[in-house]
Amino acid sequence: MGARCQSCGMPLSKDEMGGGTNDDGSISTTYCSFCYKDGAFVHPEFTADDMQKFCIEQLEKRGMPRFMAWIFTRGIPKLGRWQGA
Repeated sequence: MGARCQSCGMPLSKDEMGGGTNDDGSISTTYCSFCYKDGAFVHPEFTADDMQKFCIEQLEKRGMPRFMAWIFTRGIPKLGRWQGA
């Protein structure tokens, strides 16, 4: 399994932008473009629980059943962004 976004868990290989952007414009190898832009989190106020709920909603909008979306997102609290929170 390849690298995953340490905020939402999405495989970075699935990110059409190749990853988020650091403040110097380089591509982040830690966070995806949905979570991280210009060296800052897109949703800085989110908790791990908020991120999980947000991701479930987004996956459901794309046709995934809620239970499956929950399975895909249940590891979010263990990701790097949330370890110090």
